[in-house]
Amino acid sequence: MSKVVLKSKKIKINTNPTLDTIKMVEQTLSKMSEYPTKNKLWRALPRQVQYPTFKTVLNYLEESNKIIYDKDGTIIWIFVDNPKLKRLVKTSKPLL
Repeated sequence: MSKVVLKSKKIKINTNPTLDTIKMVEQTLSKMSEYPTKNKLWRALPRQVQYPTFKTVLNYLEESNKIIYDKDGTIIWIFVDNPKLKRLVKTSKPLL
């Protein structure tokens, strides 16, 4: 009897996001009125993105201090380009 050994092929998924993908995730996240979870944000994107690529984009946004994660897993957009924050800075009064 001879044994047949099957080699499994590993499929490599390209997780290097394009600039368009990063911008799409940033714009979608910054325009959302409530803070989403990863899954809700992924489903709210205007076009499909593979989940490993999506996670790479979120890692980049976290490392560049544009998002943080709440203790329950929600994503919070903290980048200074927030229009609400700009309005607050314009209307605030200096302390001194």
